[in-house]
Amino acid sequence: MMLNFAKGIGFLYAARGILYALKTQPNMRIHCLATAVALLLAWVMGITGLELLWLILAIFMVIVTELLNTAVETVVDLLSPGYHPLARAAKDVAAGAVLMAALHSLVVAFFVFGRRMI
Repeated sequence: MMLNFAKGIGFLYAARGILYALKTQPNMRIHCLATAVALLLAWVMGITGLELLWLILAIFMVIVTELLNTAVETVVDLLSPGYHPLARAAKDVAAGAVLMAALHSLVVAFFVFGRRMI
């Protein structure tokens, strides 16, 4: 019984982390708005099957990389409050991961929505 209780607490920690990112990161809020727009558009256009799967995968990639970016930035700020070139590099690389995921999502959106809009 204790093990199941502990697993439940882990989900609370995870939810707290997601809420922290939503409260503190403007880009996370932008990604969530873009998610809502993309899913609404997919529903209106009747997107189903593999195209919807690709769209959802792209959305999750962006959200996950944004969460990881927030974690990296938070730890770097904690460990290196002043400027350090390696701290900057860590933050830049994490931000680059988000950029790559966002670019991937744009490519997916083009293939899913583009031909229907033309």
